Amino acid sequence: MEARIKGTTQLLCLIGTPVGHSGSPAMHNFAFAHHGLDYAYLAFDITEEQAPEAMKALKLLGAKGFNVTMPCKNIVAKNVDEISPEAEIIGACNTVVNENGRWKGYITDGTGFVLNLRDHGVDVKGKKILVCGAGGAATAIQVQCAFEGAEAVTIFNGNDPFLDRARETAAKLAEKKPECKIEVHCLDEKEVFETAVKEADIFVNGTSVGMKPHEDGTLITDSSLFREDLVVCDVVYNPKETRLMREAKAAGCAKVIGGEGMLLWQGVAAFKLWTGKDFPVKEWKEYQGAN
Repeated sequence: MEARIKGTTQLLCLIGTPVGHSGSPAMHNFAFAHHGLDYAYLAFDITEEQAPEAMKALKLLGAKGFNVTMPCKNIVAKNVDEISPEAEIIGACNTVVNENGRWKGYITDGTGFVLNLRDHGVDVKGKKILVCGAGGAATAIQVQCAFEGAEAVTIFNGNDPFLDRARETAAKLAEKKPECKIEVHCLDEKEVFETAVKEADIFVNGTSVGMKPHEDGTLITDSSLFREDLVVCDVVYNPKETRLMREAKAAGCAKVIGGEGMLLWQGVAAFKLWTGKDFPVKEWKEYQGAN
């Protein structure tokens, strides 16, 4: 890898904390080498308070762009020069592009979800989508699905402060995408929830329910709600197969999709924004399988 670093090599990076566990450097440097691009991707441990100064420093260095992880996504969104419509609604950025010396912020989490579904032969356009949760990932999914032409997005969340966030997201989407029907409900409304699952084309767990070390958790405890034509998605990627996924498969759901692919495809979307080129997904999967 060092042999391809030159005086002309342009910088891309990840900022946030912690970043030592991130797989993004390996992923993007693999793709740069594949395409023969003169870029290098690093990771910098940056706190929320340091983020504005880090952005100034990266602009001074002429960085091509950068990714953002927690806890910096919201502060970066407030400090970019321009922001995409989706990122503006969410109030967070995870990908920033240097466009002629100006930072433009994007959110590719929701795009990663949509692309991951597409990779499994599922299109969100014209579909009724039920999303549980109102945190960062869930909100990005809700917004992107509305922008991608979903017929309806129904949001369920627990009776906590995030429920108000869900209502705020719904209000913004109603203004920006009035053709998409948006509803918000509390998970305590059991009958409403069950009816919504029965009417949905795609069910999404956008919460941490089922994540290690609480692998026994699931939001669908009645397996009779599963059906063959229901697409079941989980953003949880640890464990790779959650209880929700396992029980959906056992009940005969034809499409059951985990959260691991969403991580890959949000990076694919970022790569496209920076370079204009397609990420070598097939080659990357083969490389990972061999290592």
